[in-house]
Amino acid sequence: MIIGLHHVQLAAPAGSEPELRAFYAGVLGLEEVAKPAELAKRGGAWFRGQGVEVHLGIEDDFRPAAKAHPAFLVDDLDALVAKLPGAVPGAAFGGFRRVHVSDPVGNRIELMQRA
Repeated sequence: MIIGLHHVQLAAPAGSEPELRAFYAGVLGLEEVAKPAELAKRGGAWFRGQGVEVHLGIEDDFRPAAKAHPAFLVDDLDALVAKLPGAVPGAAFGGFRRVHVSDPVGNRIELMQRA
């Protein structure tokens, strides 16, 4: 029986950690958490926020996720959209407003706020 979600794993190209930090920590407001020493050798970065953890792992033959994506619940969608000029509004559904953005390496991210 599943009781929760520990983390979401996304891929990224080698050397993209500074851009990932600027987006996931700087824009989205997640906190970077230290990777275990053995995993840190592989590169990438991990981020954590209230009830969510995102791991970005380095992939040699990286291709961004164009359809698959995490959907993050946010408390101020308008404030985030102001920081993300490329945000594309999605149709509201189920009592949520939402937008789609791409992270710095092209992975699709959905941001949702209760209407």
